Amino acid sequence: MNKFINVGFGNIVNSGKIIGIISPDAAPIKRMVQGAKDAGMAIDATCGRKTRAVIVTESGHLVLSALLPETIACRVNQKEGLDS
Repeated sequence: MNKFINVGFGNIVNSGKIIGIISPDAAPIKRMVQGAKDAGMAIDATCGRKTRAVIVTESGHLVLSALLPETIACRVNQKEGLDS
């Protein structure tokens, strides 16, 4: 069963497809995001705000979110706890 989480501003991601949630501050992550943008594999869900989290999916897409990684992780954990 698909479990969806809100990653900010009404944007929703399938939590079962998330590999990692990382901070975009490090230089290697910034390069990874730029490469994904160039390849058309980046999904910008920030609505013009500062990117505070990068969500890596199984398909290789990167979802950029304005929420903190801790906030997204809590939402994922809450969804998993409800269905257990």
